[in-house]
This record gives sequence, C-alpha cells and structure tokens, in this order.
Amino acid sequence: MILFTWLIISAVLLTAVLGVTLANAVTAPMLKRTGSYQSGPSVSVLIPARNEETNIGACIEGILAQEYDNFEILVLDDQSTDCTEAIISRFSQQHPKVQAIQGQPLPSGWTGKNWACHQLSQYATGDILIFTDADNRPAPNAIANTIAYMHQLGLGLLSAFPQKVTVTLAEKLVVPVVDMFVYAGLPLWFTYLSRSPSLAAASGLWIAFTREAYQQIDGHQAVSNRVVEDVELSRLAKKRGVKILTLAGTDAVSCRMYHSFSEVWEGFSKNLFGLVRYRTIPFLILILALFTMCMLPYITVCFTPFRELSFVAIIMNVAMRLILSVKYKYPFFTSVILHPVGVLLTLLIGVNSFYQVRHGQLQWKGRQIDLQLHK
Repeated sequence: MILFTWLIISAVLLTAVLGVTLANAVTAPMLKRTGSYQSGPSVSVLIPARNEETNIGACIEGILAQEYDNFEILVLDDQSTDCTEAIISRFSQQHPKVQAIQGQPLPSGWTGKNWACHQLSQYATGDILIFTDADNRPAPNAIANTIAYMHQLGLGLLSAFPQKVTVTLAEKLVVPVVDMFVYAGLPLWFTYLSRSPSLAAASGLWIAFTREAYQQIDGHQAVSNRVVEDVELSRLAKKRGVKILTLAGTDAVSCRMYHSFSEVWEGFSKNLFGLVRYRTIPFLILILALFTMCMLPYITVCFTPFRELSFVAIIMNVAMRLILSVKYKYPFFTSVILHPVGVLLTLLIGVNSFYQVRHGQLQWKGRQIDLQLHK
C-alpha cells in the first residue's frame, strides 16, 4: 500500500513536471528569437579565465564576430599557470576591442570566480555588462539579441542557459539532467512575470546587467562567498525590484562545460547542494523528488501489482525527456533511453556534493573552497 501511494505521488509530480516542460517547449523565451539591432548602448563583455588555454581563444573570437557595433571585451587572467595569459595578451595586442587584465590574488571571503568578475566590473565602461565564461561560444547575434530583449522588456538582468555540447558518456548522461531542473521545473516566463525570488534563475555562462541594476544589487560583492553565484544574483535582483528574465540560449550561446567523468563529478559536486543554498532539508526533498519521479517507476515496473501505474509514469518520463531532447538539442539515446541511468548518476553526484560540503572538501581549479561560509 505504501509503495502504491508512493507511485501515485510519482505520477502526480510527473504530471506537473510534464506540464511545465510542455509550457516551456511552446512559450519559453529564446535568445535566438528576438529582432536584433546592430547598434545601441555600450556593452562590456567580461570574461574571467583561469587555466583556460584550450578555450579562451575561441571564446574571444566568438565575441569579436558579434553583429553589434558598440562593445568592448575585457578578459581577466586569474592567476593562471598555463598559457592563458599569453593568449589573452596576444588578442589584446591585435584587436583594439580586447583589453587584458591581470587578476589580483584571491582575498579571504571570496570565491575565485566572484573575485574575478568583481575586478572585471571595476574596469568595465559599458552601460550593459555581460559576464560569460571562457568555454562559452556565442552566435553572432548573441549580444544584439540580448540588448533587444533588455530594451523591449525593460530588464535590469537577463540570463540565458546555453545549449550544452556533450561528448563523453558522463557529459551526455548528467548535463541534460541538471538542465532538466530548469526546463522541466520552472516556467521561464515566470522569472519575468513573478516577483517571488523563489522563481528566479540564472546561468553565469551568459548573464547581462544594466550598470544601474548591477550597482543596485552591489554586484558580485554581494555574493562574494557564494559558489552558485548566478542564482543568488537573480534572487537578489528580484528582492531589490530589478526586472529579470531567464531564457533558453539554444542556437544563440553554447558551451561544453566539462570534458571527462572526473570533471563532471567534480564540477557538479561543487554546485548541486548549492542550488538550495546548502540547506539540508530542501536538498533532501529535491533528491527524494527526483528519485520518486525518475527512478522509482523503473524499479517498480518489475513487480506485477504496480506494473500498469509504473508504465504510465515511465511513459511520462520518456515524453518529458523526448520533448527536452528535441527542443533543446540533447542527445536522444542518452537523454531518453538511458534516462534512469543519467538520473542515478546525478543522484550519486548530489550525495557526494552534500558529503563534501559538510566535510569542507570541495576544490575547483586547484583552489580549496571555504564552504564553512555557506553552511
């Protein structure tokens, strides 16, 4: 009886999630869709880079190819130990739009990325500040479409979740599941229409502010010690009355976040617990809900009394992942057929994230993250 009730809860949750998935598939704002224009407010594109010699060149080239006239590119070398600094310097010597900045040592109370972004903001001269990462690849209309959306809707903050490029099996299994939290869990237009900070989301891979809005929320200084700083910035913006919008960046901005199993494991271990601000009960609820919706039906289908209800839940899972795969261009086989495998691996990473945070063991790019600040 308990198991049957649990399956009913699974079906109810899946109905809600499938509804959000369908709503986003039909109505979600897309960065590629707006009518862009070539000139407008001055834009500062701000790129923090630490040991990014394999990425930074292509990222800068993508920004230089933008179909927008009025922008500068500021790239900060964050104490890199590879050839990142040399690559940035070469671009700054060859292209007037590119300015190379040498990052200062990391002070206490800051995460590396937030400190780098804060430093970049001090040098920026643009009316619009666009923060992006070295592994991001913008389409030529990315800046123009960003400015168009911000102008049309009066936004102080706009963020786009990039289209994810996945190559290895671990990437293909886990990355779409993490994106599922957004595209199947949050109607994107609600980030604009609702005033609630709980209905806020952002991706630091492409996040734009008006200078006024950035200063209004005290910028990255306000989230200096936060690991999931992008979400925190979007919540803070809503609290301060700044209009925000979160979009799908499919066909407008793309990135390959990680390149191996170890990077997937380490990268998402850094972030998953932080999605709920390192609060234990909400995190356990999130993990349990994910298991209930996406794992339980595949287990109970083996038992005759629960087979029919389990099949219904499995069909809803398949429908959800199929819609997400088509709309946001995820790999079909690993997203749809291997869906429970991807969810299982994500759950294991989530448990590891919880464990490492509680034991202060997280590192990223050679730096120990002081998680005592987040508990």
